[in-house]
Parts: sequence; structure tokens; C-alpha cells
Amino acid sequence: MMDNLFWIGFVGAAIAIAFAWLQSRRVMTFSEGSDKMAKIAASIREGANAYLKHQYTTVAKVFLVVFLVLLVMAFATGGEMLSQFTPFAFLTGGIWSMLAGFVGMKIATSSNARTAQAASESLNKGLRVAFSSGSVMGFTVVGLGMLDISIWFVILRFVAGIDDPLTLGNIMVMNGMGASFMALFARVGGGIYTKAADVGADLVGKVEAGIPEDDPRNPATIADNVGDNVGDVAGMGADLYESYVGSILATFSLGAIAGYGWAGMILPMMLAVCGIVCSIIGSFFVKTKEDATQKSLLTSLRTGTYLAAALSAVAAAPLTYLMLGNWGVYIAILCGLVGGCAIGYFTEYYTSDTYKPTQQLADASETGSATIIIGGISLGLKSTLTSILIVAAAVLVSYFAAGGSMEIVDEAGAFTAAFNQGLYGIGIAGVGMLSTLGITLATDAYGPVADNAGGIAEMAGLEPEVRKERLDKYMSYNIPVVVVCRNMPVPPEMVEAAQRHNVALLRSRLVTTRFMLQASMFIGAKLAPRITRHGVLMDVFGIGVMITGESGVGKSEAALELVKRGHRLVADDVVEICKVSDVRLVGEAPEMVRHFMEIRGVGIINVKNMYGVGAVINSKSIDMVIHLELWDNNKEYDRLGLNEDFTAVLGVKLPKLTLPVRPGRNLAIVIEVAASNHRLKKMGYNGAQELNDRLSAKIQNG
Repeated sequence: MMDNLFWIGFVGAAIAIAFAWLQSRRVMTFSEGSDKMAKIAASIREGANAYLKHQYTTVAKVFLVVFLVLLVMAFATGGEMLSQFTPFAFLTGGIWSMLAGFVGMKIATSSNARTAQAASESLNKGLRVAFSSGSVMGFTVVGLGMLDISIWFVILRFVAGIDDPLTLGNIMVMNGMGASFMALFARVGGGIYTKAADVGADLVGKVEAGIPEDDPRNPATIADNVGDNVGDVAGMGADLYESYVGSILATFSLGAIAGYGWAGMILPMMLAVCGIVCSIIGSFFVKTKEDATQKSLLTSLRTGTYLAAALSAVAAAPLTYLMLGNWGVYIAILCGLVGGCAIGYFTEYYTSDTYKPTQQLADASETGSATIIIGGISLGLKSTLTSILIVAAAVLVSYFAAGGSMEIVDEAGAFTAAFNQGLYGIGIAGVGMLSTLGITLATDAYGPVADNAGGIAEMAGLEPEVRKERLDKYMSYNIPVVVVCRNMPVPPEMVEAAQRHNVALLRSRLVTTRFMLQASMFIGAKLAPRITRHGVLMDVFGIGVMITGESGVGKSEAALELVKRGHRLVADDVVEICKVSDVRLVGEAPEMVRHFMEIRGVGIINVKNMYGVGAVINSKSIDMVIHLELWDNNKEYDRLGLNEDFTAVLGVKLPKLTLPVRPGRNLAIVIEVAASNHRLKKMGYNGAQELNDRLSAKIQNG
């Protein structure tokens, strides 16, 4: 009988748990490093245990209340409202979910110092220790999940004698509800604690004291590291346990509803067991070289995940055909596998600093907190769109490939067989996506372990030999200069490494973030494209007006009148223009002739000395160009201002006005009006356009 094949679940559970146990033994063979490193790791472990004890005590009370309610509903109605097995399925789901998170947290807090010590000896060794720790988490989750499902199937099918697949599936779904209930507390509670501790450490350390996040002088550092374990390890483990078990159990019920019987229920179990084996194979391909960059490290982690998914896709083909004889269901499984890999890739693309989105967001920080907040929100919204589209496409393809149709209900108002088969396709796609959860979760849990390791390494301080080796490797990358901020003492190993590789070594009183901001702005300005133009640059009502024209046309005279009217001179005759961004130009006078002006018939005058310091400004952004030319009676000049003219300087487009010059015209007043009108246009008001609209309305209305 097909239902006897469910014993395969015990095989998969045994393989996953055995591999997790072997990985944990392997991790524990490594040294925790110095006594100081071991002491710090013990403090983190103590804090994580205290948090989980308090959390589980609180959650247990809530669980007890819900269990008692379900118990009354089941036994008081004689099993009519709920099966008498349902309360116990709910309870065990929560307990196993809690256990999965607890085991993951225990190994994570035991491997952080070991990862730090291993990384000091070899980069690949550190990667293997951290990833092995994550593997314990990943394969514990899938192993316990398979074991829980298999035990309940045996109890319900062979002990209780339930031979209806639909009835059995509906009872087992409640097991997933218990896991989901537990995951809610673990994920949300742990996440809140994690972020509160992280922000607290940043405020106390980076903002208030101006010290690194993981500096031992920061009292919130341990709490921050504890948060990584209780939120990103224990919470994540419980959460993904629920997703893993829930997807399999939901597909159980959908398979029974779709009419596939025991075959439709055994297929997700077979697929999950295949995923466990393929994940174990993929884990052996996660390795790197000593000179690896962050991008190559991420590639190494992806290699294992992609290989596991590819092997699962190959193995799923004969399984699907043998179980159901339906290639459409296999396409649904492929959708889940491909969709999971695609979501992982785009998540990395939008969050890793090796790709453009994060780099562009970092550039936005140069212009202040407002732009970085706006940019961060925009990037967050944009990043979710890709995942939404991938999930939507996977759902649609899976539904129709598995036999779904647009006809949902029949004439009697019942769901059609095609609709039920389509839903099964969506469910099996979810199982396919999570079938390689062992290695996927190992990759996720690797992050908090490595983060803790970095903090421990900084708090404990590495041995001089290790620092010497790492600094020598760092200085060998053809670095022009290294700056030590906050006036921190420079280790002698750094000085020696800098001398060996001819690297300039500087020190600054500024904190790191402020130095980076100022340095970026300075370098950006100094290395920006530059050009020199003949003309006069004025600050008129806050608008940078560059006055151009032939020699003798009256540029300097107009500028002098503007100075007398309270505006400020930037440059006369020669304007040095710098392109500071793709849309912004800044002009200034050469230092030799700064503040000087030539007035024909008078000679050279010093505007600053003659009219005061408020009459000059050293630099100003260029917002518009006003070109002066002698009046030409044969030329038609713009009288309405509806047609805008532009000129390009260093690739930046600037509004341009052409003003005719002849005796009797007060150019200074005209330039003032032009600047004021430009400012109004930037604020959204166009007087010429308003007049045109009035005339058009008048003509239209008669």
C-alpha cells in the first residue's frame, strides 16, 4: 500500500538529525581561543539562555490556555467540532518548533568564539566553522519537522486506524498551527529584542561615545550579540520550522482534496527527504580561498544552495512521475525551486554592498539624513517588488501546470476538480521551495554566527601575530592611504605593514562616519570635471546667475550695479566651473583674481574692500545663464517667455535667457527680475503660462 511508504519520513529525519549531530561534534572540536574570548562567548551564551528561559516560560502559559480551550472543544463535543487528536497535535507542533530554535541557539552561542579563532588561523577554516554551525540549525529544523510529521502519521494511520486521507490531513494541519503559534512569539519577540539592542548599542557607542559598535567599552555590546542569537537564530529557526512543516501538512490536505489520495500525500514527503539529501551534498561545496572578497564569499554560499536545488530538481522528476504520473505537478515543483533561488539572489542583490543598490544608497548619505531615509525607503519598496512578482509568477504557473483552470465552481456550487488540482500545484510548489531548507537555513544562520565572531574578535583583541598577518595582507592590495580615526592609537604592526608596502598612514580626530563624509565630499569636489568660462557669476536672490557675452557688452557694469543693489559677486571675467554631480555645477573665481572686478575707464577694483565682506561669496551653484548681446533690430526677441532655451555646460543643462543691450535699459533690474522669475518657476509658478491659460480660456468661452 502507498501509505506504507510514509516510513521514508523517519529515514529522512534520521539522516538530517545525524548530519546535524556530526556537524555539532565537528564544531565543538575547535578551540574557543583565548580565555578572554571564551569569557565573552560565555556572557553572550548566558544572556541568550536567560532570554529564552523567560520567553518560553511566558509562551508556555499562553500555550496551556489555548491547549485547554481546544481540549474542551474536542472532548466536550465528542469529537464533532474537533478531532480529539487535534489539541495534542497543536501542542506538539509548538514544542517541536521551540526545540528547533533552542538547539540552533545553543550551537550558535557555542560556535561564535570558535569561528573567531578559526578565522584568525584561516579564512576558509572560519567559513567552515560558521557554516557548520548554521548547518546544525538548518538540519535540526528539517529533521525535527520530518520526525514530527512521521510520528503523527503513524499514530493517526496505524494506531488510531484513520484510513481517510482527508480526515488524517485535516488533523495533522493543526500540528502546523501549533508551530506557527510558537513561531509568532519567537520571531516577533526575538526580532524586537534584536533591533532594540542593536539600536541601543549604536546610540550608546557610535553616536554618543564615538566608539565602534563592538568596542568592549560599549556596555550594550553583549546585548547586541545576544539579540543576534535569540532573534536571527532561535526566532528564525522556529519561524522556518513552522513554514517547513506547514507547507508539507497543507499539501497533505490539498492532495487529499484533489483526489490524489495517499500518493498525493507521500509525494511532498518524498520531495522533502530528497531535499535533505541534496542539501547535505551541497553543503560540502561551501568553501573559499584565503584571498576571498565578500562577493566571492557570497558566491561560495550560493554555490551550495544552487547545487542542492539543481539536484532536487533532477530527483523530483522520477518521483513525481512514479507517484502521480503527472508532469504538470513536476513543473509546479520546478517553479518552487527556481522561485526560491531567484528570491535569494535578488535579496542578496538589494542588500549586499557589492551591488549597485546599496552602493547608491551609501552615496545618498553624503547629502544628509533626509536623502538617506528617502533612499532607504524607496530601495526597500523596490526590493519587495521583485519577490512579489516571482511569487505571483510561481503561483500562476504552478496552478495552471498542475491542472488548474479558470472555472472554480461547478453548477452545484462546489469547487471543481481542476481547481483543487491547481491548489495542489501551488502547495507542492511551496514544498519544492522549502525542500532545500537544510542548506538555505544553514546559510541564514551562518550570518549571526559570523557577526558574533567579529564582535568577539574586536572585544577580545587578536594576538599581535594574527594582527601582523592580517594587516600585511590588507596593505598588499595597493591601497594609497589608511586613515585611523578618533585619534586612536596606531598599532605598531600597522605602522610596519604600511612601511613595507609604501602605504601612507594618517590619523584624524574625527569619528569615522564624519571623516568618511567629509573626505568623500572633498575628494568628489577635487576630482570633479572642471572647465573655465568667460563671464561673470553673481548670487542674485539666492540664484546663481552666470552672465555671458562678448567683451565690452556690459557684463561687469551690470554686475557692479547688482552689487550696489545688495547682491553678491562670485567671479568676474573668469569663472571656474566644477561639476559636483550629474545635475549640479558650482562656480568660483580663480584665487589670484578673487573679489576683483574690471570696470573699463576706471580700472581694477576690490569689491570686498570697497563694499564689504557681504558683497562677495567664494563659490555658488550655477542655476541659470543670462547671455548679453548688442541690440539687433533685425532679430525677433522673446516677448512672452513661453519658449524656454537651454545651454549645456559639462553635460549639465541650464536655462538660458538672451537679453539685448542698448542705451536706456537697466540691465541690473532686468537680471533681478529674471532671477526672481526663475525662482518662481522652480517653485511651480509660471506667469507667462498663467497669462496664456487665461487667454486660451477667454477665447474658448467666447
